[in-house]
Amino acid sequence: MTALPQISFLGQDVRSLTDELRKKHRVVQNELGQWVLLHHEDVYQVALDDKRFSSAVSRFLQIPNGLDGTEHDAYRQLIDKYLTPQKIKPFIIEFERIAQSLIKNLLKSDQEVDVVRDLGAVFAVRAQCAWLGWPHSLESRLLNWIQSNHLATASGDLKRTEAVAQEFDEIIQVALTYKVDEQSITQQLRNEQIFGRPLRHAEIISILRNWTSGDLGSMALCIGVLIAHIAHAEDQNALLKELRLSSDKELELFIDEVLRLDNPFISNRRRTTCPVKIGESEIPAGAQVLLSWTSANRDSEVFGEEVFEPKAHAAQNLLYGVGRHVCPGRVLSTWQLRIVLQQVLTQIKAVETVASAPFEREVSPIGGYKKVPVRFQGR
Repeated sequence: MTALPQISFLGQDVRSLTDELRKKHRVVQNELGQWVLLHHEDVYQVALDDKRFSSAVSRFLQIPNGLDGTEHDAYRQLIDKYLTPQKIKPFIIEFERIAQSLIKNLLKSDQEVDVVRDLGAVFAVRAQCAWLGWPHSLESRLLNWIQSNHLATASGDLKRTEAVAQEFDEIIQVALTYKVDEQSITQQLRNEQIFGRPLRHAEIISILRNWTSGDLGSMALCIGVLIAHIAHAEDQNALLKELRLSSDKELELFIDEVLRLDNPFISNRRRTTCPVKIGESEIPAGAQVLLSWTSANRDSEVFGEEVFEPKAHAAQNLLYGVGRHVCPGRVLSTWQLRIVLQQVLTQIKAVETVASAPFEREVSPIGGYKKVPVRFQGR
């Protein structure tokens, strides 16, 4: 058995790091002692194997992603009905209005725009508030929280991240004190039952946290990655023309492929329930295993070397995970990203980089870009 490499991920660009590691290793250990899976096949198979690889990793209540087995299935059944295409369709007009107004105002300013902060984060907060029925008065607090969470996550300081998580729970508590429409998603959730009893307050908080705390930051980063891809296009005019002629489905495939290559959400954790062997690595029971979505989705044995093929790669794309724990918010996230992209295509003629302000990448434990400064040229 070969010795397992000990690799420090913190502060590294996960894409370039795992691209190199994957050439020689199936598994490495990071600075936290987690066993990091690098190859698409291993990540795929472990994501499907919820018997030997438990999702109950956190010491905090995480519904549904921190649950296993029939308990997970029961909560997923409750949650999934809020995230169907039929349930989301009534919000499309509002999402479109938010994106249209936001981009229109950014064009009016005629100034340099940081796509992650000024477009991504603001759209994410406004769209989620519209979907959940939360008041507009929470916008500034949520935007500040995204920044605080971003800095805490990047620091790797557990006490700091716990404090930020507590702050978000307090924001949810405030949201729940407002009088909301009885038909709002939040109010409908509050009226739900599970196992023949009403949802407990802590369960409602956990579900709302799952729906929002990760999605807000990820949505902002994903929008940054999409606009950066357009800005870096060899023939931007040709790309924009092609995208303007694309159907909704074609745009969604394009978005998925861009994010396959550069996914801000880099990994998920699992805990082994028994000793397991992956390749030459013998992993003990109770160990934390990291599913590196970033590495798996860039595996050249599956996707080729930086090959961009949205249709051909769709079936193997692990952007939203796979198996029992596949992301329940895939439709909501994909539609929101498509709506933002469509408004960019409608209102913007070109995306110009700023020579004095280069794009700044994120580093582990975050992916994507920290800053995407551009100038939008209106049509």
